[in-house]
Formats: sequence, structure tokens, C-alpha cells
Amino acid sequence: MEPFVFAFLGGLLGALLMDITETYAARVGVSSGVNVALIGRWVLGWREGRLRHADIRQAPALPAETAMGWAFHFLIGGGGVALLYPLLFTSLFALPAGLAPIHHLVGGLLFGLATSVLPWFVLLPCFGWGLWGRRGPPGSDALLASTVSHLPYGLGVGLVMAFAS
Repeated sequence: MEPFVFAFLGGLLGALLMDITETYAARVGVSSGVNVALIGRWVLGWREGRLRHADIRQAPALPAETAMGWAFHFLIGGGGVALLYPLLFTSLFALPAGLAPIHHLVGGLLFGLATSVLPWFVLLPCFGWGLWGRRGPPGSDALLASTVSHLPYGLGVGLVMAFAS
């Protein structure tokens, strides 16, 4: 049970690192076009059975969508997804205890890279932006932005797991 607790905490740290990275990346022109209000709008739409939009930017704003977006981002996207880490890296790729910190840092980065597929194949198509966000907002590059932001997410997971080991 303990590795899952640390993975969840690492996911929360990773989500924070992801947000910091996205902020700085956007300043140099690397953005996916996704924001927490749109995530909240998407999640709140599930109540009506709406999983996919033609273009989520055209859907009307919903009360509390920003709060829902932050909650989903940290609890599900951050901590919840990180629960997969112990299953993959602790079980499948177990190393001797002395190598665990290095293993978790590398494993965390690989895990972060692997989680880039979630926006590419789930979130962005459900937003109506197609695979890899190719029909996203003008000037956005969701493929690059997701990759850049998910690496620090994985690093956060790996750092906490390395500390715990």
C-alpha cells in the first residue's frame, strides 16, 4: 500500500511541476491550447453523458468549471494516474534497493513521457481537436506541449518514489 501512497503524492508534485513548466513554455510560444476551465467544462459535461465535443471552446461556459478543472487535474490527472507507476516500475522493472533512487528518476521521466499519450489520444480528441490536437487553437502545438509538460510530471513521481525508497 505504501508505494501507492508515495506515487499519489508524487503525482500531486508532478502536476504542480507540470503547471510551472506549462506556464514557462507558454511564454516562449509552446502551448497546447488546453486550460483548466476547458478541462472542467469537459468533466462537468459528463453529467449529461457528453464525453466528446465538436470543439469544446464553442460549448457554453459552466458554473464552477475552473474549480472542477483544477480538482480533476490534481486528483485524477496528477495523483490518480500516478497510481499506475508502482504497478509498472516497481513490479515489472524491480531493481536492487541500492539502485532504486536512480531507477525511479529515470523511470519517472519515462513514465511522464508515456503519460503524454493521454492528452494525445483521449483529452484532445474529446475536445474535438483530433489526435495529437492537430485541430486545436491557432498557434498551439499540443504534441510538443504535452511532451514538454509531462516530463516534469513524471519527474515529480520519480523524485517522491526515489525519496521513499
